[in-house]
Amino acid sequence: MKQQLPVVLFAVAIFFLLWFTTPFPPTSSGVARMSSPPRSFILWLHGLGDSGPANEPLKTVFASPEFRSTTWSFPSAPSNPVTCNYGAVMPSWFDIHEIPVTATSPNDESSVLQAVKKVHSMIDKEIAGGISPNNVFVCGFSQGGALTLASVLLYPKTLGGGAVFSGWVPLNSSFLEEVSADAKRTPILWSHGMADPTVLFEAGQAGPPLLSGAGVSCEFKAYPGLGHSINNEELKSLESWIRSRLQSTS
Repeated sequence: MKQQLPVVLFAVAIFFLLWFTTPFPPTSSGVARMSSPPRSFILWLHGLGDSGPANEPLKTVFASPEFRSTTWSFPSAPSNPVTCNYGAVMPSWFDIHEIPVTATSPNDESSVLQAVKKVHSMIDKEIAGGISPNNVFVCGFSQGGALTLASVLLYPKTLGGGAVFSGWVPLNSSFLEEVSADAKRTPILWSHGMADPTVLFEAGQAGPPLLSGAGVSCEFKAYPGLGHSINNEELKSLESWIRSRLQSTS
């Protein structure tokens, strides 16, 4: 037995030598060093009479890896009396005087600006939490789309973008004089159904030329046959539009 001991020690030494010199697959720490999607924030503003939770399923369309680090928010509007519905109380971001909304419909600027302040506080909270303004996107449908437009253009910083679906300009054109140079660099995606009976196509169509004249980049997409709703084609277009604008903060 004593004569075999050196052989045993030699075998043990060889074992440990091979253990520490043999390459192993990358560990989890190695994976962590790979580039990861930038943190981003998408705020979705619903339409008149709707709710935030009812719109949450739409985020399932955003399946690309770039959205793994996205924080979503689907707030619900407070209940308010709405003039176009004979003063009935319902979830509403601001007052609407008439339906259908046309290119010349009157605006309730006071209530719109109050709603804008609430949206700005939501954006401020996410930016304070470390998300870059360039990766903040505000999107909305109908009344929420109108509020989206006012909110991003009156925000003091350049944001990743604002997406308007079946919306309109909810403020008089003079508000464009208050849009800062930084806000004018926030791109706008505007989508509208040509068969919309609630917010007429003419109301949506009137917005982009107004914005372009003020130096705001606005991409307008018309959808033939689409009424007052959002279809999957619009959502896939939105996903691609946001994905192409996400900026790394590393």
